[in-house]
Amino acid sequence: MTVTTSLFVALLGAVMGSFLNVVSHRVPRRESLVRPGSRCPGCGVDVKPYDNVPIFSWLLLRGRCRACATPISARYPVVEATTAALYVACVARFGIGVELILPLVFVTLLVPVAAIDLEHRIIPNVLVGPAALVALAVAALLLTDSLSERLIAGVAAGGFLLMAALAYPAGMGMGDVKLAGVMGLFLGRAVGPAIFIALLAGTVVGVAIMARRGVAEGRKTAVPFGPFLVLGSLVALFAGEAIVDWYVDRFVV
Repeated sequence: MTVTTSLFVALLGAVMGSFLNVVSHRVPRRESLVRPGSRCPGCGVDVKPYDNVPIFSWLLLRGRCRACATPISARYPVVEATTAALYVACVARFGIGVELILPLVFVTLLVPVAAIDLEHRIIPNVLVGPAALVALAVAALLLTDSLSERLIAGVAAGGFLLMAALAYPAGMGMGDVKLAGVMGLFLGRAVGPAIFIALLAGTVVGVAIMARRGVAEGRKTAVPFGPFLVLGSLVALFAGEAIVDWYVDRFVV
């Protein structure tokens, strides 16, 4: 991938990240994604186009509104930069072709899912539902050889987390179950490593919380599982096939 292509993809990702900030803020509040335009959360003044350039405007304004100096969360440039980096990584890993469609759609889903679940403890159906339809449509029309694998992986991943949610409803919600099913549609057999990494990361964080706060208080601490599923998904997206192949070659006769 050339430097010019990398810069173009990064710019596209940053712009999409700016939109995903809007999604992350407005979807949980059931607000329109179109109207009104971007406004300062403090004074309500409309953000001018020159103050709405992804990443750079926040840095130039030192994270404050130009009109009233209200602090603007660092989440905004972080989401924009993360999306830009993920877009570049997808193009570098999958190239420019039909194989790139699902990875780009997947990371575009994962970014707001992580942000929303961290803040609101929910994974909105309005995000995972359309993403599932896109995954099925792309697989059925362009990646037909992998359609059955993706369907099986979606059912298996969603079913596995459904059993976990039924066994321990306080630790896992139906949003996590639905996200796991969608992960299977996008990742195919690589969803196995994704779920394993999510469970491992969640366990490590849970143990760390209990070590710091004590077992009794730590067990009562609510930690959203969605971000761990996102972490596992990203690892599996870029390295999941290699992990599966390594496991099969080493442990499966």
